[in-house]
Amino acid sequence: MLQSKIILFLISLILVPAFLTAEEEGREKTNSIIGYGDALVLGLVEGITEFLPISSTGHLILVKEQIMDPSSMDASQEEAVDAYLIVIQAGAILAVALLYARRISTILLGFLGLDPKGKKLGINILAAFAPAAALGPFLDSWIESYLFGSVPVAISLILGAGLMHWAEKRKRKLDGADLGSGKNLNELNIRNCLVVGLLQCVAMCPGTSRSMMTIVGGYLVGLSRGQAAEFSFLLGLVTLTAAAAYKGLTKGETLLANLEYGPMFFGCLVAGVAAAFSVRWLVGYLARKGLGLFVWYRLVLGFLILSMCVEF
Repeated sequence: MLQSKIILFLISLILVPAFLTAEEEGREKTNSIIGYGDALVLGLVEGITEFLPISSTGHLILVKEQIMDPSSMDASQEEAVDAYLIVIQAGAILAVALLYARRISTILLGFLGLDPKGKKLGINILAAFAPAAALGPFLDSWIESYLFGSVPVAISLILGAGLMHWAEKRKRKLDGADLGSGKNLNELNIRNCLVVGLLQCVAMCPGTSRSMMTIVGGYLVGLSRGQAAEFSFLLGLVTLTAAAAYKGLTKGETLLANLEYGPMFFGCLVAGVAAAFSVRWLVGYLARKGLGLFVWYRLVLGFLILSMCVEF
């Protein structure tokens, strides 16, 4: 696994400069705001960070501000780019669907009356998704207008680090030396899932991290570290699908008017490959080490961003 990650990283080091060079030439010939070079970078960032508790949307906003010139875009073009930062999650969705195909099949069989445990898990996932489904459409425009920026992302990263530190410390105190102890997914009830779902709503703020909030939620309702991660992935499959579909339906004309099909699909493909590696790594790492590494990462990145954006 480590060798595969190293190979993927080295390939990206070779491909990114090449695509970015081609990017400048391509933009002179088309009106597309995002070309293959941008799509490669955004796809890698999305895939690697989507299921880590460090906020994929926050990272995408930061990367967008670095690789794209806001002064060169009108309101419609910027709206299209922000929408694509949600739509690109489609690649990560596909990666999880393939990695957890067996678990998903048991859920589908459950809804057909053939697997009681699968049906219970499916209902629990829908219960956890319900709060976001109810609040998301009402908060979407406000969040895009006021929270899609570096400073809100930095603040959310820092506050989220504090929450993760508290949750990890609490779980270690409850579990002791056994990092693998806790409930499994079959032991969840509707109330547990609503708690996780309400915490997921907080992650609508960029920089917070949907994965972080749902993993912390899993900790709080007593799931083991590995099972908390798996429930986060399965819930994300539903939540991200709904978010990407909603964005595609509401911003579809804007996307197609400003972005080309090729780069859009290429970014999603890159995101899917990177997400597959990221998900596999995270499950094993959490079971062995917990959330500590991500606490420090969020703190360092958050304060670094603030130091660059705020004059003291």
